[in-house]
Amino acid sequence: MTDRKRVDLSRFTNADFPKGAGAVKMTLWYFTNALFFLNPLFPFRSPKPALLRLFGARVGKGVVVHPGVNIKYPWKLTIGDHVWVGQRAWLDNIDQLIIRDHVVISQGAMIIQGSHNYKKVDYPTLSGPVVLEEGSWVGAGAMVMLGVTLKSHSVLAAGSVATKDLEPYTIYQGNPAQPVRERVIE
Repeated sequence: MTDRKRVDLSRFTNADFPKGAGAVKMTLWYFTNALFFLNPLFPFRSPKPALLRLFGARVGKGVVVHPGVNIKYPWKLTIGDHVWVGQRAWLDNIDQLIIRDHVVISQGAMIIQGSHNYKKVDYPTLSGPVVLEEGSWVGAGAMVMLGVTLKSHSVLAAGSVATKDLEPYTIYQGNPAQPVRERVIE
């Protein structure tokens, strides 16, 4: 047996974590998300921006949210104009998520804004804002981690993981994502 400290999940609590809404609003969102966003039997895209606005999201015009998308807290979400969110994308926005104009979040992509402090015995929750600047693209199955900014027109290739900011007009690939070439738009 070791004398080293161990994680004790019985001490974990996120009671003081700022969720940004009360129990009623969170419960209503849970069912709205399940019925109209996650549900593959609800293929209609046009009512989704209005539903997000109803729960406090700031949503621009021309926003397309495909079926199967999971959104944690719409009241912590800002979406610009002409944004596409692909099937089965997961916006785990426990912190502010800002998505600027003309951004693509491809199918199966994940925006992960929470983690845990593995150095603490009680494993407290950590979070950080994410910003997807104008024209950026999160590829299919890619992950953007807490505190990261995808700068203007940057690309995170399919299956890649962004743990640090991506520079503008640059394509990144891998885990962790590394720059591979310049993005040239014709």
